[in-house]
Amino acid sequence: MGRFIKLDELDRQILDILIDNTRTAFTDIAKKLLISAGTVHVRVKKMEDAGIIKGSSLTLEYRKLGYTFIAYIGLFLETTQKTKFVLEQLHLNPHVTVAHITTGKFNIFCKIRAKSTDHAKDIIFSIDEIDGVSRTETMISLEESINDKKRLMHKIFNEL
Repeated sequence: MGRFIKLDELDRQILDILIDNTRTAFTDIAKKLLISAGTVHVRVKKMEDAGIIKGSSLTLEYRKLGYTFIAYIGLFLETTQKTKFVLEQLHLNPHVTVAHITTGKFNIFCKIRAKSTDHAKDIIFSIDEIDGVSRTETMISLEESINDKKRLMHKIFNEL
C-alpha cells in the first residue's frame, strides 16, 4: 500500500473549499484564506502529485438531459473466468455508468441510466447477450434519494 500523506490545516481548508466546488478559482480560495494564489497552486499541486486529488469532476443533471430511468443490474456469470471479458463489454456500453465485482449473490453489480423503460429494456437485453453472462436480475430505481460524495470527503479530511 502507498504511504499516507500528512496534510496540515491549510491543506484541509483548501480541500474543504474544493470539495464544495471544484471550479473555485485559486484566487478566490486565496482571498478567502488570506494567502497568495501561488500558495494555493503549490498546495494543490502537492496534493495532486501525492494522488490525493485526482482531476476534477463534472456533475450532470441526467434528468434534464432526458435520462430519467435508473436501474441496477446484478449479473450472474457462467464462470468467474469470464469476469474480465464481461467487464470489458460493459465498459463499451456508455449507459453502464458503474460496475462492481462483488461477493454474494451476483458476480458483477452495475448501474445503468436510460431514457425510458423501452430504452432500459434494450440495454438490459444487450447485457444479457454478453458472452459469459448466464442471467441478470434487475432492480428499478424509483428515485435517487442520496447521491452525495461531498459529506464523506468532508468527514475524511476533518479526521486527518
